[in-house]
Amino acid sequence: MPLVMNRCKSFGLIRYEIDTGLAGGLPGSPAPFTCVGRLYFNKLEEFQKAIAAHGPEILGDVPNYTDIELEIQISQMTPS
Repeated sequence: MPLVMNRCKSFGLIRYEIDTGLAGGLPGSPAPFTCVGRLYFNKLEEFQKAIAAHGPEILGDVPNYTDIELEIQISQMTPS
């Protein structure tokens, strides 16, 4: 994630977070995801520009850390 911050900050990346899966919803069940990484941008367009510029490098670095296939979802925060 430091690589992601380094490459994407100038495109508007504000911060990132990583959640590590501990368990599923039922006692003793495994977590459905090993981890979830969140990238925070103010606008979708900022993310799109960052990925267009550095996506191949960033995604090319993933196999250095895991052999799990990535799933990418773009979301919008809803204020509470």
